[in-house]
Amino acid sequence: MKRNRGARSPAQPRGEVAAIDIVVASTLWTEQRSVKALLRRAIREAASVTSTALGEIAIVLTDDTAIRTLNRDWRGKDAATNVLSFPAGEPRGSRGIPRFLGDIVIAYETTEREAHAEHKPFADHLMHLAVHGFLHLAGYDHAADDQAAAMERLEAAILDRLGVRNPYLAHGAA
Repeated sequence: MKRNRGARSPAQPRGEVAAIDIVVASTLWTEQRSVKALLRRAIREAASVTSTALGEIAIVLTDDTAIRTLNRDWRGKDAATNVLSFPAGEPRGSRGIPRFLGDIVIAYETTEREAHAEHKPFADHLMHLAVHGFLHLAGYDHAADDQAAAMERLEAAILDRLGVRNPYLAHGAA
């Protein structure tokens, strides 16, 4: 059977990430098993439901001290946070070379503290932060209420596909 060249297979995702580089910049992350596999799964799922063009991303797994410095230097907020995204802003890669989408930085202590406080598995919270960070690289934002609502709906849909409960529902709600 002949296939039309360039035609997309129905099973082929709309968006795809060519490479996901994960840098473990803090030994705290060694306490968690299968972190890299979880992150790759979450990013690939997020890319599959967005119209993000083929690209590469880097994920840096760090600690509160390092993310606090980044947050202060780049956002003017002198406090640790769970995740930061740094979109590369490249319009597209050179012919045959995927574009670099940007970096996602995740802090271990804040991620662990939030997961514990919200009574959710660390892995689920980590996947949520990865999806959230990826959506920022893909151009989504939550500065305005309508943007936040749209981004939350998309995050919840992606997380549902990953088997992760909607993080925006109140704890104990159905």
